[in-house]
Amino acid sequence: MGRPDPQLRDAILAHLRKNHASLCRHWFDDIEPLEINDGTLKLLVRETVQLRYLRRCCIEQFQDAAQAVTNRLLAVRFVGESDLAEEQEARRSEAATGHASGEMSKRAGPVLPDPASVPLHEDMLLSPDYSFENFIVGPGNRLAHAAAIAVASKPGKAYNPFFIHAGVGLGKTHLLQSICQTALRSNPSMNLYYISCNGFMTQFLEAVQAGQMSDFRHRFRNVDMLVIDDIHDLSRRDRTQEEFFHTFNCLYQAGRQLVLSSDAPPNEIPDLEERLISRFNCGLVAHIDKPCFETRVEIVKSKAALRSIQLPEDVASYVAAKIDTNIRELEGAIIKIQSLSVVNGMSIDLELAKAAIGEQVASGGSQHPTIQQIIDAISSFYDVKLTDLLSRRRHKSIALPRQVGMWLARKHTRYSLEEIGGYFGGRDHTTVMHAIKAINNKRQADRTLDQDVSRLEGKLLEHFPIPVDVATAE
Repeated sequence: MGRPDPQLRDAILAHLRKNHASLCRHWFDDIEPLEINDGTLKLLVRETVQLRYLRRCCIEQFQDAAQAVTNRLLAVRFVGESDLAEEQEARRSEAATGHASGEMSKRAGPVLPDPASVPLHEDMLLSPDYSFENFIVGPGNRLAHAAAIAVASKPGKAYNPFFIHAGVGLGKTHLLQSICQTALRSNPSMNLYYISCNGFMTQFLEAVQAGQMSDFRHRFRNVDMLVIDDIHDLSRRDRTQEEFFHTFNCLYQAGRQLVLSSDAPPNEIPDLEERLISRFNCGLVAHIDKPCFETRVEIVKSKAALRSIQLPEDVASYVAAKIDTNIRELEGAIIKIQSLSVVNGMSIDLELAKAAIGEQVASGGSQHPTIQQIIDAISSFYDVKLTDLLSRRRHKSIALPRQVGMWLARKHTRYSLEEIGGYFGGRDHTTVMHAIKAINNKRQADRTLDQDVSRLEGKLLEHFPIPVDVATAE
């Protein structure tokens, strides 16, 4: 048995960050190397969800890193505290009897189960990323978040059923997994079943074909909490709807918690039976809206921190303003920036972020210029650096082009004042309002500036020969 070098973990993590950057998380720092024995490196992970995740998703990458930094053909084994308790109990029993008899081990007393090996009826792996601690609350998701916390704290008593609906990539799965993790942390013995609707349908069809409906019903109707993602997939599935209707009734009448998510509210799921619509609506139905600019900035910062990425303020604002579709695309942008930084050995700054995602938002035949095109036009016309334009500098040679850019963005795009401010270095909406008023006043008093703005506008719109029908700059 060999004690690993205290710096072994740091070396392994450094190798992972270089070769598997998108895999790395800040909580990897909590992993503790215990020993190297019989060609196996034992790593202690104290949190159950993290332990299960590492065992399922990260063995190969950690083994690659361990072998690379030690130059030894090592296997990696992730263990929990219950594994250590079991091993200690076995050693005590062996020391007391003088030999490792299996019969004597049985008399030594009960062995603590490994919570990561106890089946949680979990067909979709819980991700440590999807916790309440990592969920950013904003105006569009406040109700859903508060209700999710209540459900996790008091299953079957707060809101039952709890139905969340939102567009793709807006946080439904995050909340569902947060509920699961919090509930299991509070009550490790809880019989919780977390599955996708497709998983439920697949198991149902397999049970029908195998003549094992009794086992299927026992599996789903004897849980303390049933959490199903994407329940809208029940659409047009008559036989599965029938089975789920009875499963729902059985759990609901027994006071067991039901948590469901969907891309649409119950009434808008096509070809869903009225009796299911009625039952979905009998609890709390919460909607998650698209995050506003400020919320997107915080989401970008949170996603970056989760990966231990040092993200400058102007980069977070740029990404949040550039991508307003959903959270998954924000996360994809962060990964792309991180990858470009690692590959090129460059620190993350605004120039790198622009290179990484500058072309990510497709024009899609847009009939209006983008804010980025406006910024590029301003930089070229006034011969100012992008970093200066988006910086906090207030010198007239920088402030005036910045104000002109905000004025053009307000007139020729559909972005809000907050989003325009985000593009221009993370400024708030009052700064944008001031810039718009300042340019309107200066154009009336300064003919040269008026002509400059007109030339800029003409150059900007030469590829967009349409009437301007968006918000005016006044």
